[in-house]
Amino acid sequence: MDLNDITYKINGCAMKVHRTLGNGFQEVIYQRCLAIELERAGLGFAREVEQTIYYDGIDVGTRRADFVVEDQVIVELKAVINLEDVHLAQAKNYVVAYDFNIGLLINFGATSLQFKKIFNSRKR
Repeated sequence: MDLNDITYKINGCAMKVHRTLGNGFQEVIYQRCLAIELERAGLGFAREVEQTIYYDGIDVGTRRADFVVEDQVIVELKAVINLEDVHLAQAKNYVVAYDFNIGLLINFGATSLQFKKIFNSRKR
């Protein structure tokens, strides 16, 4: 399955969750519901995937991405009224740190579902 197919399916799953629940829940609720929909869509995924962050070759800590889908796409979820630059920066950092080509930032907190596709600038 190519990246466009994967991201299309992920977005469809997210739309179903948002259409069903609306906005106003905590992020963890959307994360659990999205896991159900990803499974129903036949997508392989892992939740809360921990990644070591290095600075100049030195381990400086770990971060967790909400989802890694089909071992190809990082998915970061939010449940905020509006996405801000800090959310986009966090998602970009995950895509680079995990060395993936692409990531999705999905916000369930707005009245309409918001999503951004993020590309790894180091891979272009």
